[in-house]
Amino acid sequence: MGYQQGLSGLAAASNDLDVIGNNIANANTVGFKQSSAQFADVYANTVASSVNTQIGLGAALSQVQQDFSQGTIDTTGQALDVAINGNGFFQMSNNGTVTYSRNGVFQLDKNGYITDASGDDLMGYAAGTNGVVNTAQTVPLQVPTTNIAPVTTTSVTAQLNLNAQSTAPTDSFSTSDSSSYNYSTSITAYDSLGGTQQVNMYFVNGGTDATTGNQIWNVYAGTSTGSASEVGTLSFNSSGTLVSSSDVSGIATAGSGQMTLQIPAVAGTSTLADGAAPMNVTLNFSGTTQFGSANGVNNLTQNGYASGTLSNFSIGSDGTITGNYSNGQTKTLGQVVLANFNNPNGLLNLGGNQFQETAASGVPQISTPGSTNHGTLTGGAVEDSNVDLTNQLVDLITAQRNYQANAQTIKTQQTVDQTLLQM
Repeated sequence: MGYQQGLSGLAAASNDLDVIGNNIANANTVGFKQSSAQFADVYANTVASSVNTQIGLGAALSQVQQDFSQGTIDTTGQALDVAINGNGFFQMSNNGTVTYSRNGVFQLDKNGYITDASGDDLMGYAAGTNGVVNTAQTVPLQVPTTNIAPVTTTSVTAQLNLNAQSTAPTDSFSTSDSSSYNYSTSITAYDSLGGTQQVNMYFVNGGTDATTGNQIWNVYAGTSTGSASEVGTLSFNSSGTLVSSSDVSGIATAGSGQMTLQIPAVAGTSTLADGAAPMNVTLNFSGTTQFGSANGVNNLTQNGYASGTLSNFSIGSDGTITGNYSNGQTKTLGQVVLANFNNPNGLLNLGGNQFQETAASGVPQISTPGSTNHGTLTGGAVEDSNVDLTNQLVDLITAQRNYQANAQTIKTQQTVDQTLLQM
């Protein structure tokens, strides 16, 4: 027994205590992965040494191995909190220096970039103005603060029932005289600048076609501040089914039940916003019926919308960042990516929940969450530390006993030395 073995044992036990203490200290650190100290015995290597007479020289720390097992997912309700469920790391960038982390607590900086507490940018795939994600390369993710552009109304879909028992009005057509038409309905449309205007549609029982015997309905349309004009006719058979339609010239329309409303941009006479382009709106009455029941709307929609501001956003399980706007629209703003490694234990721990790629870890495998061997994401949640405090406290007691035992070997060697000196 010598001092060498005892000292190496003390150093090993001290390292073990340091690792355990670090685990306990980070029991509440988001995304932290606990570590364990691994040791190896030490032998003197000489050519003349005999296998049967080798005496160990003590122990040495061989590595500190991290446990990358899954931590508990804890819901926070914060839109920019993201937890990784499974394999992978967030890719972060600090002025071009790339690191990797499991800490999913993020925030927006003054320019709308998604960053961590240290100011590092979260990397991912950017989305164009059309919402299409570009997977060619990863870039710092930014949530745009600009308004979403308006979309002009080009189509109105109206599925109605026109009362087969109604009679043709005797008065000539007038939007101000309800007795001049049988039924009317309206919908809000949007011009190229997002200006709103009410499109009114009027339906007049035109009687029976002498040639086909079908029931004819004349359709008028216009804006709320302008005059309405005839845009076409609808023809129904004896079963109440729409069988054909024609435009105002009497020419059959390309699609049954489809006709066009033109809204010109005339200063002072139009409801279009100043500078907005003229509108050509397709009125689609396909599916409209003529039954012996009350006039009414079964479906009424249009495909335009006004400009909108970003109300909130969320991050899906596949990393897609979806923005919700004040005009009721949603838009893809980008996509978070994950990086996986063949040997995560080969990563260099930089502290601050940051890791760096090394030759031992292998190159990062960048992909979207949920693909191949990459985990999924949970928005509005964080991954808790995977430290098991119960086990760590038991390991702490064991490490303490090891330290005491190695101190005892030094004390015993000292007693032996004193006995030799007293001979």
